[in-house]
Amino acid sequence: MPGERETVVVTGAAGGVGRATARAFGRRGANVGLLARGVEGLEAAAREVAQEGGAALVLPTEITDADAVERAAAAVEDRFGPIDIWVNCAMATIFSPFADLTPDEYRRATEVTYLGYVYGTMAALRRMRARDRGTIVQVGSALAYRAIPLQSVYCGAKFAIRGFTDSIRSELLHDRSRVHITMVQMPALNTPQFDWARNKTGKRAQPVPPIFQPELAAEAIVFAAHARRREIYVGWPSARAILANKIVPGLLDRYLAGAGYSGQLTDEPTPPDAPDNLYKPVAGDRGAHGRFDRRAQSWSTQFWLTRHRGTLLAGVGLAAAAAMIWFAPDGRRHARQFLPQ
Repeated sequence: MPGERETVVVTGAAGGVGRATARAFGRRGANVGLLARGVEGLEAAAREVAQEGGAALVLPTEITDADAVERAAAAVEDRFGPIDIWVNCAMATIFSPFADLTPDEYRRATEVTYLGYVYGTMAALRRMRARDRGTIVQVGSALAYRAIPLQSVYCGAKFAIRGFTDSIRSELLHDRSRVHITMVQMPALNTPQFDWARNKTGKRAQPVPPIFQPELAAEAIVFAAHARRREIYVGWPSARAILANKIVPGLLDRYLAGAGYSGQLTDEPTPPDAPDNLYKPVAGDRGAHGRFDRRAQSWSTQFWLTRHRGTLLAGVGLAAAAAMIWFAPDGRRHARQFLPQ
């Protein structure tokens, strides 16, 4: 029945991280509104959500149309009741040197990746602020802090998402709102984007290794939706890149001038019939995974530590306190009072 389950909206739900995230919320028994352009992918995602124990509503939506996003939000609430969590995940990128991009290509990719998040956030806040509850999860990237060559449009959009998210967070704090907004910074992920994104380099694209599976990203998103953390990094590569950019950005500029090209491109030529999803969805259902399953990791020690930091810090604190007692003057004598005789 509507209202008995958590109600979640996931944009970009037809494939990649969005698809894996929809499944993860379905596993929690959630009602999931699925937004994307590709009908076949959305319908497959809805079946997976149902198989996992959730309920799904398929909503083919052009994310760059603010009115369409608003209609989709209204449809979710008409079907399932108030939206508890909104996950912005839709994206588009172009693998190309900046000099080879056209103004129209740049506009389109920016509208999908940046304005799609803006419009989704608007629709979510329009409802959540009135109720004074709810969480918005912005799916980000280490590229929101450290830009790389050949993806200037995507990096620029991710930087912009981080900026407007920080601004909104301050406004919510000013208003003493209990609505929470968080951002999850992802590492390289094994998704279909490397086969369906527009590519003007002449070579097949790949995630910069090490590569992680989209299910890890989905786990982090579900965690972020409930943990009320300001921001979450996923994977040591994300944490290292963000930290290094704060310390030695100029050195990274020079390093990426070479490694940023070879790391993103394989030696294979781009197939002449390669799909292109910049202006219209790719036909068929591509699922959550890309072609890098053999190279992708499903586990991140860094994210495990991030997720359990409260328990870890408490354990460190107890250990430190015990050490202080034990090694303090007369500490051992006093400690013996509490030990078995």
